[in-house]
Amino acid sequence: MATPDRTALALRALARLLDYPSEPLCAAIPELAAVLAAAPAKAGRRAAVQPLLDRLAQDDLIEAQERYVETFDRGRRTSLNLFEHVHGDSRDRGQAMVDLLEMYRAAGIEPSTEQLPDYLPAFLEYVSLLPPAQAQQQLAEVTHLVRAIGATLASRGSDYAGALDLLLALAGEPPLKADAPGEDDTSPEAIDAAWLDAPVGFLGADPPCPPAPGRGQAQPIQIHRRVA
Repeated sequence: MATPDRTALALRALARLLDYPSEPLCAAIPELAAVLAAAPAKAGRRAAVQPLLDRLAQDDLIEAQERYVETFDRGRRTSLNLFEHVHGDSRDRGQAMVDLLEMYRAAGIEPSTEQLPDYLPAFLEYVSLLPPAQAQQQLAEVTHLVRAIGATLASRGSDYAGALDLLLALAGEPPLKADAPGEDDTSPEAIDAAWLDAPVGFLGADPPCPPAPGRGQAQPIQIHRRVA
């Protein structure tokens, strides 16, 4: 088997770094830092991920887990489940999940049953196994989503924005720019309202089905929280 190139290794390291904090993750911070320091990106963009590495190395695990949930599991704008930004809660999401899972299995990946196939770290694991040209093509499919998530994180001063900026650098994209501060999108009312936003594309997916006639109100969504 060929030795993974620096981009593939960096993608795997970012997949770990963007996952829910655990004892193995925190123990692997020095190794992840070394891999990301060698990533094929400009020094300034590699350095942007250092605050997150330092925080995960120093923080209590429970605090790191609580911060992760507050960062990614509350509100649509920062969700790492990519199809949430594409299909919302429509029925199209189920078939899209099946199609993506088949792509993973064709590449030799069996995602954890604790996560959905559209979870960004799982997608990065998949991309890291592809030939370089195909990997860049697949990354290009999600850079608009990564940029939108990262810009929101940057506007909130989150250390995780640096990880998403480095991911954009690996995809050959310009640096993140923070969104202008907006309204809080983590309240139940704001979360419901967010699903009325215009859908965006991912891997050639069609937009969600239009609402049925007479349905004038936003429907509640399900947020899948991770268990420590």
